[in-house]
Amino acid sequence: MSTLFEPYTLRDVTIPNRVWMAPMCQYSAVPDGPGAGAPGDWHFAHYAARAAGGTGLIVVEATAVSPEGRISPYDLGIWNDTQVEAFRRITGFLASRGTVPAVQLAHAGRKASTERPWKGGAPVGPEAHGWQPAAPSPLAFTENHPVPDELTTGQIRQVVGQFRDAARRALAAGFEIAEIHGAHGYLINEFLSPHSNHRTDTYGGSYENRTRFAFEVVDAVREVWPDDKPLFFRVSATDWLEDSGWTADDTVRLAAGLHARGVDLLDVSTGGNASGVRIPTGPGYQVPFAARVRRETPMPVAAVGLITDPVQAEKILADQEADAVLLGRELLRNPSWARHAARELGGTVRVPDQYHLSV
Repeated sequence: MSTLFEPYTLRDVTIPNRVWMAPMCQYSAVPDGPGAGAPGDWHFAHYAARAAGGTGLIVVEATAVSPEGRISPYDLGIWNDTQVEAFRRITGFLASRGTVPAVQLAHAGRKASTERPWKGGAPVGPEAHGWQPAAPSPLAFTENHPVPDELTTGQIRQVVGQFRDAARRALAAGFEIAEIHGAHGYLINEFLSPHSNHRTDTYGGSYENRTRFAFEVVDAVREVWPDDKPLFFRVSATDWLEDSGWTADDTVRLAAGLHARGVDLLDVSTGGNASGVRIPTGPGYQVPFAARVRRETPMPVAAVGLITDPVQAEKILADQEADAVLLGRELLRNPSWARHAARELGGTVRVPDQYHLSV
């Protein structure tokens, strides 16, 4: 049997296969008004197609815990009950297809308030539904980004509470797994890395202080997230900086600490916190970072990064470099990738009755 199509169980949730969809922002929500941040028809069609295609787990895109936590004004959010109700339509359909629905809880920090990528992705102000970003330190992401406000300790506690409230709403919305977004240069990653965190209080300086916010968020989410449901954490395993950023060694240390606090799987990506760095991309280029965490800690891992071929994905699992693979752009290109991979590898996935002619 193909390892890629074996079920995988974490706590009381069984995922039917190891083909998982990585969170990818669609920038397609209403930017303001009573429906701001709520998923609409585009989101439903987008996620439903991948569920019908046999994907075992779908991690819904970065979903902001507050309005100012959005990457763009057009991002999804889960800070009110209107959004919860809209999400139920998606989670209900995914579950009906046998796909496990997950959500990534996020705060964009200093990279917030930007335009949609296909419109340039530049920072936007109030005239374009934007706002003033906040971060651990008053350091702009690039010279074209505004200098963010430095969060006070009181504001940090408020953000921790927003993650807690968002997790409670995610449960009400029907999600089976929550993922905390600690990667790609967004708020938690900004606290973790000495490149973006220049604080001198209890949230900056030493490794223990820089990880404090991440651990507080995990503890807050785990307080309200049921014991029978898994909690993931997405990390950028390296800033890809020579001597001034977050490193793979830091990630291994963090993974052990997260596991002790009730995180069930580390979703291992890289980069995003420093602009202008050279990243040696290529097929599976981030897999070694996941493999190291899996080898050196008790934390299960999912690998991501230019995983496109069924044989490639199968080998990652067979070589015990990861427990599952997360596909991004390949699932945008081919919503039925899991079905095609199962055919190639001799595995099986659930096929909608309506598609019986395609079997």
